[in-house]
Amino acid sequence: MVRLNKIYTRTGDDGSTGLGSGERRPKFDPRVAAYGEVDETNSAIGLARVATSSSSDAGLARIEAMLKRIQNDLFDLGADLCMPAPKRIESQKAVRPPLRIVASQVAQLEAAIDELNADLTPLSSFVLPGGAPAAAALHQARTICRRAERQIVELAAIEGETVGAPAIAYINRLSDFLFVAARFANDRGKGDVLWVPGANRGEKQEQSDND
Repeated sequence: MVRLNKIYTRTGDDGSTGLGSGERRPKFDPRVAAYGEVDETNSAIGLARVATSSSSDAGLARIEAMLKRIQNDLFDLGADLCMPAPKRIESQKAVRPPLRIVASQVAQLEAAIDELNADLTPLSSFVLPGGAPAAAALHQARTICRRAERQIVELAAIEGETVGAPAIAYINRLSDFLFVAARFANDRGKGDVLWVPGANRGEKQEQSDND
């Protein structure tokens, strides 16, 4: 049970913070950065929920319900990342296992992606981030999520650090979900803003390229 009776403790005034294991690390530590990026992703999704919940569109209500579940999952992911795998068994006493992202949470994301994607128009080009307010917010959350993924993958590559495969799969799949959800929020893809390669080059630029 989490209990927060006091917001400031002054223990981090030296630039360190505590992991779930009790170990102190610098606040710029890659593991701390990883779950910090997850927290930022969660905040961006919270803003996206403001846009989806304020609409009378029943489709956006479906997305909002999905995002609500995802926000809870992201706290699970943060708890997973802040608790590194033990390097050794300190005692034989039975302890509560750490909270970890599991394969069923990844599967739920995949099911949500398939559900929304079934209603989308096919893509003929890459999509520019934008369109309806909800779509723009979801695209922003997607790019922040990709940054979190890069940080988590970097952490996993550090010798001595461990990150569970379901955690990496979850954050990867989440950015896919946010992309599909953004398209869905753009009138099921009909309102997507498509990339037109070289559309603004102009004749002078083209002539310069040929010189």
